Amino acid sequence: MPSPPDHATEERPTLGGSVPPLREWASTFLIGLFMGSADAVPGVSGGTIALIAGIYERLISAVTAVTPGQVLAFLKALTPLDGGVSVRSAEAVFDEVDGWFLLILLTGILTAVVVVTRAVHVLNQEAPVLLFGFFFGLIAASAVVLLRAISIQSAEAVAAAVVGFTAAFLLSGEIETLVGGGLAIVFLAGMVAVSAMILPGISGSLLLVILGQYTRLSETLSVFVDRLAGLVSGGSLDSLVSPGTVVLTFVGGGLVGLFTISRLVRYALDRNREVTLSFLVALVVGALRAPVVEVRTEVGFSTDVLLTFAGVAVVGAVVVLALDWYAADFEIEEI
Repeated sequence: MPSPPDHATEERPTLGGSVPPLREWASTFLIGLFMGSADAVPGVSGGTIALIAGIYERLISAVTAVTPGQVLAFLKALTPLDGGVSVRSAEAVFDEVDGWFLLILLTGILTAVVVVTRAVHVLNQEAPVLLFGFFFGLIAASAVVLLRAISIQSAEAVAAAVVGFTAAFLLSGEIETLVGGGLAIVFLAGMVAVSAMILPGISGSLLLVILGQYTRLSETLSVFVDRLAGLVSGGSLDSLVSPGTVVLTFVGGGLVGLFTISRLVRYALDRNREVTLSFLVALVVGALRAPVVEVRTEVGFSTDVLLTFAGVAVVGAVVVLALDWYAADFEIEEI
């Protein structure tokens, strides 16, 4: 008489079986650190770093593979619903979306973002001219690189460029006055910033600058991390509520943007690449107003301030041009 199947053996946990080797883990984490550092400053795109590192196609494939249906299937497989817990089913979903790659890369990105935003928080308080002068150089050089990489020939592309430039220029430094600084604008910031992070040349942080949320979110994240660490030494849980609400709202907006706006951008690129790229690149050019507004508001311009601002801007521009040199084979028209 045949023995019954060993369900325990069939369903034994195997999720760790597909964990990449340590060398690949370390390499992906390091790329994540560079991408996170780039994403955390306006004008430099994490997507460009992904291109330089040779993982851009894999990143796009993995991100677009993550759908609400896949997330739901993964969670259902790990709960007593729909026939019971099935680690094998969860592993199949996880592998289908290249889960370990995304998890390790995201860990590196988040680590870098936390570190860089802390530096931004300090510099914004101690040396805003240096900070925003550097940002101006990053944005300006990015605009030059992108404008050199695209071709604007049709009337529709010209119109899209005018709309993109005008929107970025008018909104830079002004949107909080127009719509307020509530959680709705934080949610919107999360949607557009995370969506832009997967596009080479277009920085998610740049869009935060346009929306007037970059400094606020950098400072809020630093406060949140400090208070979270303070819980170990007896800090109050209540102190986490205010910054935590802002951070979670941004993350929520980012998840929505990942499943909606990022896919709309990809669709627009596939449908009319010239018009879409013209609009996106014009956003970068129009955003040059944002760091100028920040310095004018916080410090005011004088001869010394202007010289310092210009000098640091040159440094920022050199950083972008160096990255562009390493990414010389990148063609924005082939995104």
